[in-house]
Order: sequence, then structure tokens, then C-alpha cells
Amino acid sequence: MKRMKQLELKLPARGGKHEGAGRKPKGDKAGVSHLRRPQFKPRHPVHVTMRTHSGVGFLRGYSRKRAIENALREVKLRFGMRVVHYSIQGNHLHVIVEVDDPRMFSPAIQGLAIRLARALNRIAGRTGKVFPDRFHSHVLETPRKVGNAVRYVLENFRHHLREDVAPQGVDPCSSAAWSGDDGPVSSPRTWLLRRLVQPREGNHPEIADCD
Repeated sequence: MKRMKQLELKLPARGGKHEGAGRKPKGDKAGVSHLRRPQFKPRHPVHVTMRTHSGVGFLRGYSRKRAIENALREVKLRFGMRVVHYSIQGNHLHVIVEVDDPRMFSPAIQGLAIRLARALNRIAGRTGKVFPDRFHSHVLETPRKVGNAVRYVLENFRHHLREDVAPQGVDPCSSAAWSGDDGPVSSPRTWLLRRLVQPREGNHPEIADCD
């Protein structure tokens, strides 16, 4: 009588270290990927999102708005970085920047983050981290990406504020409310942003309270 050969069946073991194991973090702890940031050319603007800790407070309040704009002024002509557009939301900040040397991109954003942290902590009367995780960056390589990013940043308040409290027209907590050289933003130098941005005519608009 012919005997059957028993085959060994390998079952996956429970527990132990393996890729993708463990509960996935949620909320503030979810964080931004720590993979190496993509390289880019100086001709490409970058959209940066900086999310703040819940203890910092509502960023669109008058004192915090002023502090953020002052910090943007401080880095306006430093680190080889230009902030061309920004918008302030309740717990995060969007900026669209240009950098002359991409190697200075991370140090420049870190320099901005340090100034923001000092100012916002001072207002909140607290110490500790203001930004719980790394900033998120998205390189804008095409006219379509740039156009979409600029519209998203300048109209971002419509996604976060109720219709009955959202400001009419341009967002006073964004670069759309500024004109001239005294604002916290710089004129663009890259072709991708210059083709979209036209200088505003008239005097400096009145800035309303963002609350």
C-alpha cells in the first residue's frame, strides 16, 4: 500500500516584529512621514503646512495673527527663502515659499518655526513644543499644481469656518489681504508663481479682526 507524504504547512506566527504591525496612531500623534524629503529645483515653489499643538490656542485671534505675521516679516529676506502666500487657520498655517538654494529649505522653515514658537508661547503663557510634528511639504512642479495650491491656501478658511462666521471676500488672515512692500510676504521670483500673481492696485487694504 502506497503511503501519502505529509506536507509541512507554514502558518504565520502571531506576535513578533514585522512590517506594518501595531496600532496606527491617530490625531496629533499620527504625524508626518519621516522619510527623506524629495529634492526639488529652485524654480519650483513649495507648499508647506505647519500644524500647532492644541494648547497654543486659536491662531486666527488678533494677537496670534499679528504674532504670526511679524514672524513672517522676520524671515522675509532671510535664509534665502521668500514667503509668497500664506493663510492662518484655527490650528495650522499654510505657506507657499520659494527658496534660492533647496539645501536651505529645511533650515529656513525651522528658522520660521522657532520664531513662531517663541511668539505663540509668549501669548499663551506656556512653554514646550508648539509644533508637535514635522512640517508637511509639497513641491509644486507644474502650473496646474501651483494654481491649485494658491487657490487652496487663499480659500482654505472656507473649508474650516462655518458659513455664518466666514469672512466675505478675501480672507483677512491670509496674504490676499496685503499689498505693497510693507506686508509679511515677498514678491515671487519663480516663473510658476509670477505668472499667477498680479500686483494689486490701490492703497493698503484695511485689515479686519479675524475672530
